[in-house]
Formats: sequence, structure tokens, C-alpha cells
Amino acid sequence: MQVNRFVVISGCSGGGKSTLLAELARRGFAVVEEPGRRIVQEELGSGGTALPWVDAAAFARRAVALALADRAAAEASGAWVFFDRGLVDAAAALQHLTGEPALETVARPHPYHRQVFLTPPWPEIYGTDPERRHGFDAAVAEYERLLAAYPALGYEVVILPKTGVAERADLLLATLAG
Repeated sequence: MQVNRFVVISGCSGGGKSTLLAELARRGFAVVEEPGRRIVQEELGSGGTALPWVDAAAFARRAVALALADRAAAEASGAWVFFDRGLVDAAAALQHLTGEPALETVARPHPYHRQVFLTPPWPEIYGTDPERRHGFDAAVAEYERLLAAYPALGYEVVILPKTGVAERADLLLATLAG
């Protein structure tokens, strides 16, 4: 298993994570789409209720399960795999919503690369859509939880600058190479 090759890009909703992942994919790297977006799309399509604005705990539990499945699917790769969010994000949400110690019981046993890259709150590019209905204040609160959760699990947090996508990708790859 190449856990040290599993890199999480997390941070504030609407901070440019998906755009950065698309740039990394364009450069030939393996990427894993955000579990939350995939769950919301599926739930909206099927009339389900495991949605963050309907049943947030059910949504978080599905995100944990999907993040675990994503990690398992990526284990055969010997190359870098970039995750748009991941298990720590899902576990942090579940713990916040239910009080369950999900960071310790779920996230800690399944580590990613020691460096995690966070996109900071960026109000100039933040927007809502049918899959992201929460406001900027809720996004910032989530970011603050993640900013605490990752170091508590021993990760080194690298805050990405508010620059263009190519510059962000270059910085991320240079940091990993260093």
C-alpha cells in the first residue's frame, strides 16, 4: 500500500479545490473526486435524504463510507493520488454532528500523506450551487474545524495561496518533491 502517495487537498468550500484537482488531472495525475459532491448528486437524482441540508449525519456517514472505498480503490496505485477532501473531512463532519470520536476511530487508522493542502476561505470566488447550498459563514466554520482536525491527527498543514490554479499546482508538486 502506498499511503505516502495519497495526498489530500481540503479546506474551505468554494476555495478552489476542484479546480486544482482538475489541473492535476490535466497534468496526468490520478485524482479522486470529492465524496460529498458525488453523494449529493446521487441523493438528488434518487430522491434520497442523505443530504447535508436534510439529514447531515446520514450524509456524513455516507461520506465516511465512500472515502474508505476511495482509499481502498487507490491502494494499487504506486503513483501520487490526489483526493478532493477525504476521510478526515468526513470523520470531522461526523464527529461535529454526532459527538462520536470518528477522527480517532475512523480517520486515524487510515492515514494519508503527512502533508495536507488546505485552500483558505476565498470570498471572491465562493459561490453556491444546487450541490453546495450552505453560505460562506458555514464554509468558514467547516474550514476552522479542519484546520484543527488535521494537525490533531499529526498532519502538516500547508495553506495554499490565493493564486492562479497553475501556480497552486506548481507549489503543491514542488512541496511534495521537497
